[in-house]
Amino acid sequence: MALGSGTARALLLGVSVAALGIFIAQDAMAQSVETVQPAKPKPKKKRAAAPAVQLPPEVANASAQAGRSTQSLDEITVTASKTQERAIDALAPVSVVNQEQIQLQQPNRLSQLFYNVPGVWMQDRGDDPSTAINIRGLQDFGRVAVVVDGARQNYQRTGHNANGSFFLDPELIGGIDITRGPTANIYGSGAIGGVASFRTKDINDVLRPGERWGVDVGGSYGSNNNRGLASVFGGVRVDPTVDVFGGAVYRTQGNYKDGDGTEIGNTGNDIAAGLMKLTVRPADGHEIKFGGLFQDYQYSVGQMNRGPTTTAAPAAAIAGSSVYGSNAKTYTGTMTWKYSRPDDMLFDWSATLYGNRTDNDQIKTYNNRITAGSGTCTLANPGNNISGCVGDRRGYLLDTIGVDVNNTSRFDVGGWRNAVTYGFDVFNDKVTTWDSRGNSNITTPSGERTVGGGFIQLKNNYSSWLEVISALRYDHYELNSAGTGVGGTTSSSGDRLSPKITVGVTPVAGFTPYVSYAEGYRAPSITETLIAGGHATGGGPTLFNCADGTSGLFCFLPNPNLRAEVGKNKEVGVNLKYNGIFTAGDSFRAKFNFFRNDVDNYIDLVASTPVPSPLTFMGFPIPGRFSQFYQYQNIAAAKIEGFEAETSYDAGDWFLGVGATLQRGKNADTNVGLATIQPRKVTTTGGLRLLDRKLIISAQWASVGAITDIPAGYVPSTSYDLVNLYVAYQPTPDVTLNFGVDNILNKYYRPYAIPGAGADGTTQNDVLWTSPGPGIVYKGGLKIHFGGA
Repeated sequence: MALGSGTARALLLGVSVAALGIFIAQDAMAQSVETVQPAKPKPKKKRAAAPAVQLPPEVANASAQAGRSTQSLDEITVTASKTQERAIDALAPVSVVNQEQIQLQQPNRLSQLFYNVPGVWMQDRGDDPSTAINIRGLQDFGRVAVVVDGARQNYQRTGHNANGSFFLDPELIGGIDITRGPTANIYGSGAIGGVASFRTKDINDVLRPGERWGVDVGGSYGSNNNRGLASVFGGVRVDPTVDVFGGAVYRTQGNYKDGDGTEIGNTGNDIAAGLMKLTVRPADGHEIKFGGLFQDYQYSVGQMNRGPTTTAAPAAAIAGSSVYGSNAKTYTGTMTWKYSRPDDMLFDWSATLYGNRTDNDQIKTYNNRITAGSGTCTLANPGNNISGCVGDRRGYLLDTIGVDVNNTSRFDVGGWRNAVTYGFDVFNDKVTTWDSRGNSNITTPSGERTVGGGFIQLKNNYSSWLEVISALRYDHYELNSAGTGVGGTTSSSGDRLSPKITVGVTPVAGFTPYVSYAEGYRAPSITETLIAGGHATGGGPTLFNCADGTSGLFCFLPNPNLRAEVGKNKEVGVNLKYNGIFTAGDSFRAKFNFFRNDVDNYIDLVASTPVPSPLTFMGFPIPGRFSQFYQYQNIAAAKIEGFEAETSYDAGDWFLGVGATLQRGKNADTNVGLATIQPRKVTTTGGLRLLDRKLIISAQWASVGAITDIPAGYVPSTSYDLVNLYVAYQPTPDVTLNFGVDNILNKYYRPYAIPGAGADGTTQNDVLWTSPGPGIVYKGGLKIHFGGA
């Protein structure tokens, strides 16, 4: 892959951002001899429904904030109830990843940020830089609502990978909110697994108190293999009513080796990204933010054979897959209008309008079987009827537009403080898939889906010891695709009301147990409903003819009668919050949760009863039994239950935390374990702050168990211990040095179960070979801050 074009784009944008910030700042200062102080954050009114919460000033550079809590559970979150509250005070399983943690870990992928977050897992492939997030054993097709700056991320491509992923470079992130389970049902439709909300960097992540303009320039380098990163973020407060901010990122790496020393092919990639934000405050209490985010990913997905092949059916042990040179571009535009004033109890509202495009163009560069295949493929230019010939192109395009509007009104009745939050959200997905010769347009069909809903939530607080949250959400969806399916057109629709009730008590200060019941509603996806046609043979014999005129190893059937999934989550939790336990400045935070989520109408791909092979040789039948049809169907239910813990003790000069996840999940019909259930995970994080807190030394140990209760034919994940070391040193307030070692024990690990060889002789070796994480990685980085008043 060429590096020149990506580097040029990133550097050009970065230089432009830095120059813009410095130019505006100098120009403004030249016009006035007065020192203009940055706009002070407006005072937050006392939230009637959560009186114990006092919101901190909205300045986000953690290292520059005197007296700010170092506890991530003290961070502000809105995903659980659409109202601002600290994560530790939320009566919900909420976790926060803050900017200080991201800077310390220097992650190469998002998955590195979630080892210490309970109930969160990833199903990443090393040769695909997108992220597939799993919350409480649920993933794929929107079961986890992923939002970036308020914009839904619904990209999905069917293949040997997760059925739902998104592109976001860690260097762009300013903070992450995670809410587990459908307790956040008012946050958006479909989130029966939970919500992952990502906030990209903004001006408060760069400018420090008293600064009018600022620029952060950073870079890092890592081993295994040539991991390079360059970034620049800068902003200026033009005046108290206008902020301008922007940034650029360039990241590159070569193929890494796993813990056994095996080089994993096509794990190198090049990423260029940029963002711009304009914030305007036209009147007291009003803030309008315009945001734009662009990312360009250059990579190859797929695996070459691991050994010589001279026949049409290479041995399963060495058979790879087709390889596609991929260029994935994402475009996200948002406009958010917020209003809040301390003296206005009726209106505290937010409205977001967004558009999101993911455009993944691919070209076939390698065919793993040296065969002529179908069409015009030749031995010199091999291919098959799954993926076409070498040189053929295909593409996946998703356009999403949406709106999210909500308001909170507050009032007191007797001794009760009440907050009513109400609103609606709607998004439309339009999928366009094209394939010049293969069958990607069958496995990931084109179509259109509109999903929306409205909600109302009442949050009541009595004195300082009782909190009750009740909510009701209405969801509706419509889905269609002309020309898809045996009948020519397939469509479906549905709606439902989903309730939520949570009760928490605080009998003594710092101890808050609660119980919760919440339901969530996930509409069937375009692929689950519309997929239709033959699964191509890949150059092998045709087994079945399909009703739509195609043929292949088996036939996909559309299912317009799919019913939406309904998650019914029962939860018992306790929040612990204590200060000054052993010393005047120490603090302890903890959240413990027991949950059970019964998912009715769980959707899974179901094979028909196998029938004898239709193939013959010299008039005699060839032995074997094969399923003729595959269709997404509603099984009776899936049952997922577990325990989660997140604890942290901070003494100032040292800190220690433990996060734990225990899960089990079954198909209630067959009592067979679900393949997406997360492994047992216990993560211990500890560290020291030395030299007047200029030096931070931290270690993280994740002990992960194997996933063995899985469907037949799946390869279990491995058990492993992953140990990482992080060091951050700040010799001056404007210079930060970072050093780290990932996987210091150089362990081989494969974090999730994968399908094995199929009955038709196909393999998913490409997943097996790319699922292991990297072996040991040494890395170092430098960040320099420039700024002034």
